[in-house]
Order: sequence, then structure tokens, then C-alpha cells
Amino acid sequence: MKKVNRREFVQATGVVAAAVAAVPKTLLGRSSTGSGQAPTMMTPKSVKPVVISSANGNRSKNDKGQTAVVNAFEMITGGSDVLDALIAGVNIVELDPEDTSVGYGGLPNADGVVQLDSCCMHGSNKRAGGVASLEGVRTPSKVAQLVMDQTDHHLLVGKGAQDFARNMGFAIEDDLNTDKSRGLWLEWKRRIDPGHYLDPTKRGRAGFEAGLQMVREGLIDPDHYWGTINCDGISAKGEICGVTTTSGLAWKIPGRLGDSPILGAGLYVDGEVGAAGSTGRGEANLFGLCSMLIVEEMRRGRHPKDAGLEACRRIQRNTIEKRLLNDRGLPNFNVNFYVLSAKGVYAGVALYAPTDGSTFAVCDEKGPRLERVEPLLDGSTT
Repeated sequence: MKKVNRREFVQATGVVAAAVAAVPKTLLGRSSTGSGQAPTMMTPKSVKPVVISSANGNRSKNDKGQTAVVNAFEMITGGSDVLDALIAGVNIVELDPEDTSVGYGGLPNADGVVQLDSCCMHGSNKRAGGVASLEGVRTPSKVAQLVMDQTDHHLLVGKGAQDFARNMGFAIEDDLNTDKSRGLWLEWKRRIDPGHYLDPTKRGRAGFEAGLQMVREGLIDPDHYWGTINCDGISAKGEICGVTTTSGLAWKIPGRLGDSPILGAGLYVDGEVGAAGSTGRGEANLFGLCSMLIVEEMRRGRHPKDAGLEACRRIQRNTIEKRLLNDRGLPNFNVNFYVLSAKGVYAGVALYAPTDGSTFAVCDEKGPRLERVEPLLDGSTT
């Protein structure tokens, strides 16, 4: 190495000093005002687009043969607004008469009436809308989006929600039952009330047991007894949104609301953090507002899977009533969460994953597929 004498060193440092003086102060970590504060370094937000949903998001198909997640992903990568794409995706499930958990043909309430719930959230625009106990409209997610776009409110319910839908141009149908959903309701009625007036306590238990027996006999898909589809997506620009829509718990008390239309429970989205939604026993999720809990856990730096499992632990701790516990002292129901971070990282978690595997739907550049959920507890609900 060449030795540098004092004169050469002084000359070299003078050149460097002159060069540094010519650099704008903002690039040296100081504001142009000389405050000495480091500037906020803005970098373009870029993530890999992805859509996730409950498993039925990769089951029902439109006339093009596309499932909900495929249709939504195609629209997002084609430049559509993320929420518009997700709504279009879940509409496929809402309009499928074979899916008895959502929209047209959803399992009715105890009186044989189909009542639908939905909510949506737009992470970038920081807006939300929802409807509950809506009758006569096959696609409640569309009405929820109009509540978000056309009103100053977040939630419309019952007749008011139906009147709003009518005023927005929706056709109101007298009955959203299909022959399948009506037949299942009649079978349930036959099982729970053969002698008509039963003891109220016994009747309530009889109704629950009759529904579960129909699940065990294969008459009702176990995922459809509680029902619902949640669908969340993110674009390459990092715009994240979510939607949840359902016909609710089969044979519910008329007017009963679960978690699906409630912001923070059935769905929660923060455009800077991520999104989370749920399916399963709504009452358990409502008690802890677990979708919001999951997003807040991600805000603290937790991975989507870990954030979701924390919500499952919360539900387990809160479940102490004997009627809600199995013979192992654990919840006798299931709740699933679908979690997507603002970085495009996703996870599906649940209280339980049956031995035959519980799945959720994903669509990204690799195409549509079902992936296994991560369970908190071993075994099954029974």
C-alpha cells in the first residue's frame, strides 16, 4: 500500500468535504430546515397479489368455470379495485344454490326464512359497510358495499336494510329457499317438534342436537351448519380489503346475528397492517372481537399464523359454560380464521382441524389451491 504524507491527506479530505457540501441536506439524514431530524424514507409499496378465503371460495363456480378466489385474483391483477374484485368473487358463492351456508339457498332460520348477513372493509379508503337480517336479496355483500359507498352508516338491519336494497335497485324476492334448503328445514322441524309444545329448555337442546345429528348423517356439510365465506385480498400496490357473507347459523332464532356482519368480529381490515375474517360459531368470536384482535397482534409484529392462534386461545379461555364443553373440557364447536398481512403473508388457523384435514382457499401467481389450516387443539370438537 502506498503511504500518504500529511499534505496529500489534507488535499484529499478537502475534496471529500467539498463533495459532501454539494449533497442536498435531505439526503444526509437532515431536513432542509436544519432541524437535524432524519427524513421519512418513502419506498414504493410492492407485494405479490394474493386472495384467500374459506374453503368454499374454491368450490362454487361461475359460468366461466371460475371459483371465487380465481375470479377475484384475476380482477385484482387486471387492475380492478380490490374490494370490487372480492365482492364479485363471493357473489359466485352467494348465487350458488348448492352452497347452503351463503346467499340463495342458505339454510333458513327456525321459521323457514332465509336471513342474510354481510360486511366489507376497504383498507386503503378506510371505509366499511354491512347489512344484517336481510331478506329477499341473494347477494347481501353487494348491499353491504352500497351501505359503505352511499351512506354515512356502517350497518343497516332487517326491514331497513331491505328497504335500502330496494331503493338501490335490487329485486326483492319473496323466498330465497331452494328445494334443498326447504327440504332440510322440514326435516329439522320433523325431528325437533313431533309432539309440538315441548319444554323450552328441552326444545332448545333438541333443536341443536337435531341439527348436529343431520351433520353426522351427512345431510348437512359440517362447514355449512354454521356457514359463511370470508374472502380477503391484496394487490401489488399493497391495497388490502375483505368481505364476509353468510346465511348464518342453521335454524337460528329469527333475528339472531352472529359475528359475520359485525366489524371487528366477522371481519376487520387495517390497510397498514392486514386483514382477518372468520367462519364457525359466531357467538364465540363476537365475545372477543377476535378479527380485530388478530390485526392488532399483527400490528405488534406477530406472524399471521401466531396472531390467529392467539385469537383461538382467547376463545378457548372464554369458553367455560358446561354446555359448550366436550368431555375433555374443551370447546365443543369450531372457529376458523383467515389472516392476511399487508406484506402479503397469509395463514389459516382454527380451534380444531379434523383428521381428514381442514382447509382454506388460496389463489396467487401459482394458481388456486386448498391449504391446510393450523389447529390450536388436537382431535375434534366431540
